[in-house]
Amino acid sequence: MRSDGRANDQLRPVVITPRYLDHHPASALVRIGKTWVLCVASVAEEVPLWLKDQAQGWVTAEYGLLPASTHTRTPRETALTGARGRTLEIQRMIGRSLRAALDLRKLGQRTITVDCDVIQADGGTRTAAITGGYVALALAVNELIKSGAVHRNIWRAPVAAVSVGVVQGQPMLDLCYEEDSQAEVDFNVVMTARGQFVEIQGTAEGQPFDRAMMDMLLNLAEKGIKELLALQKQALASG
Repeated sequence: MRSDGRANDQLRPVVITPRYLDHHPASALVRIGKTWVLCVASVAEEVPLWLKDQAQGWVTAEYGLLPASTHTRTPRETALTGARGRTLEIQRMIGRSLRAALDLRKLGQRTITVDCDVIQADGGTRTAAITGGYVALALAVNELIKSGAVHRNIWRAPVAAVSVGVVQGQPMLDLCYEEDSQAEVDFNVVMTARGQFVEIQGTAEGQPFDRAMMDMLLNLAEKGIKELLALQKQALASG
């Protein structure tokens, strides 16, 4: 039995609240258990210099832990201190994941930045940021479609992400911090609604894992991601 009473193949309770910020409708608060992430998408009518005149747009992400989001205070990252290596790695992962949802050639010379701020962390912050970030991105892009700025065929497929791992020899879905901190194997998996993988990050913290265990974990992740995709769809329909 897991510490919170869940079955091994069960997600933590998930609540996605679209249009969470009154002054910024392309926003979503995702709550996955005790992990809360606020995601906001902003559209700029420009692209990075290296994409100028390349006939495509860009989607990028920024990620950060608020100082009180963890058990001990996390120092705030500023322009002076710079982003830490972990932060940069997560930002790049979120950006790669969200770009998979769109045909960037049809975005025009625009950049969409998705800011993901962790209000409270209890494991799975990067996967929660991707899942909530997609909802914020969809709200922003749907406004562009509604205004006629882009065509609805810009979409490729929705994306979502989840963690899986092996804890005390048991494969588990959606690890909380307590489970993640003692996991023998830890995976972060990003998939599209078409069943295609965007990214798989897998590490053995203890004994190496075999192909059978990897397949079991990926099947478990796929189950969880299908549930998250359905919740994203419901949130967008209600928002």
